[in-house]
Amino acid sequence: MDARFTDEQEEIRRTLRDLLDKRCGPQELRAAVDTPAGHDRALWTALAGHLGLPGLALPETCGGVGGTVTEMALACEETGRALAPTPLLATAVLAAPLLLALGTGAQRAGLLPRIASGGLTTALAVPGPALATALALTGHDRRGQWAGGGRAGGVQARRAEGGWRVYGQVDQVLDGHSAELLVVAAHTGGFARSRVLLFLVRGDAAGLTRVRQTALDATRPQGRIQLRDVPAELLGDEAADVLSALARLGGTAAACLAAEAVGAAGRVLERTVEYVGQREQFGRPVGSFQAVKHRLADAYVQVQAARSAAYYAAWAAAAPAPGAETAGSLALAQALEALRRAAAEGIQLHGGIGFTWEHEAHLYFKRAAGDELLFGPVHRLRAHAADAAHVFEEAGT
Repeated sequence: MDARFTDEQEEIRRTLRDLLDKRCGPQELRAAVDTPAGHDRALWTALAGHLGLPGLALPETCGGVGGTVTEMALACEETGRALAPTPLLATAVLAAPLLLALGTGAQRAGLLPRIASGGLTTALAVPGPALATALALTGHDRRGQWAGGGRAGGVQARRAEGGWRVYGQVDQVLDGHSAELLVVAAHTGGFARSRVLLFLVRGDAAGLTRVRQTALDATRPQGRIQLRDVPAELLGDEAADVLSALARLGGTAAACLAAEAVGAAGRVLERTVEYVGQREQFGRPVGSFQAVKHRLADAYVQVQAARSAAYYAAWAAAAPAPGAETAGSLALAQALEALRRAAAEGIQLHGGIGFTWEHEAHLYFKRAAGDELLFGPVHRLRAHAADAAHVFEEAGT
């Protein structure tokens, strides 16, 4: 394994950081999250038009750049550093890979170039608070019971004249209130022979109601969608192995999320170190006290370890390499812990101002807590990775 990044990968990082420094400062960030969509459409247009960010990991035949998970993870590290409220995670990390893996030739040709150009935003709708289970990050449900199990609740799909109809409700959909296309997981076939399939639902479909939810992390907007006999298009065909596709997606998504968390942790730690070097107490900088140095040093080591784990997870998912199925979960657990630690230290060491609404420190802490609610918790990420690696099984069993 060559751990060095290529010149092209370093250029992606530099260019994206420069753009976000200019277009996504604290004031722009707060203004963006207060819009109905929850993100800056002009910034998204710039990221798509100038950098091709939505199509970074899509093949050139689909209008993309032709990169891998590694390039996408580097991009997520920079967007995480700025806490940039963009549709990148929902569109390019969660939905687009499913369209690429399962879509028919016509679906890929009609949708992926529009995603790559930034002209189409998408969102993955998984019923219940079960996104981490659906992506096989905290467990692996081989029957897809998280989608409703064929019983009342969840989202159900049935055949209708001229196609399919879906019915149900999903309460936590990243960018679900604003995405122009929804990829909805639904049960079909009733309880006895139920199975999970994915369906495409247009954002303006009849019978679809969407409302933005109040989320802990305002920079990660979520929506509740209600489907009342809504016309839908089956993604791919009925023979598609949706659960396996979602499990594969979980590894790449976890690597990108880990890189994003590492970027956020690195940035809040940088700001804290800068502040304690300026703030004085008892006639000397706070950062000169040994206890403060130790706390920051411990946080730095934790962030750097998480960065290494995130890079390895991205490389393993792109290769793929042995252990790729557990590398993502472990990297995400380590990165979320590092972000929570760095953000907590930042809030405390900034003193009174660190606890105020006007300061940005609380946004980083909320990102860590919000991601753990959506994709964790950390102990379950690690427990599932240990189960997948048969860590606690006795020899010969």
